[in-house]
Amino acid sequence: MKYEVLVSHGEFADGLKDALSMLAGQRKDVIACGLENGKSADEFAKEFAQAIDVITEDDEIVLLGDLIGGSPLTTALNVINEKGLNDKTLIIGGMNLPLALTVVLMKDTFDNDTLLEQVLNEAHGALREFKIEVEDEDDI
Repeated sequence: MKYEVLVSHGEFADGLKDALSMLAGQRKDVIACGLENGKSADEFAKEFAQAIDVITEDDEIVLLGDLIGGSPLTTALNVINEKGLNDKTLIIGGMNLPLALTVVLMKDTFDNDTLLEQVLNEAHGALREFKIEVEDEDDI
């Protein structure tokens, strides 16, 4: 199985997983783990290791983190390395809902290189200014 694993500061990963369930249904292949305020990286590592305990050496991981270089992502990578899953993990930082949704819907369709291209295009395309235009009273 290919898992989508979300890691973040605070409750962002859990909230993103909840939003994904609204759009893609309840998924056993989506795992979320957040570094709660006041917890150490070591405590997070233990929680993360428990969260991904279902993942075996036959599985793959698409790991999405909120910040590249942040403690949740780097700690998750250390745990994944300890489990010997580095070669089976695609890592993406700067997660957002369009990116996470694209991953969950396409992860089993494409190889990791194509998946990466698709999700980055989707995430970039979803990021733009939203303008509200007000009609002029003279136009009515």
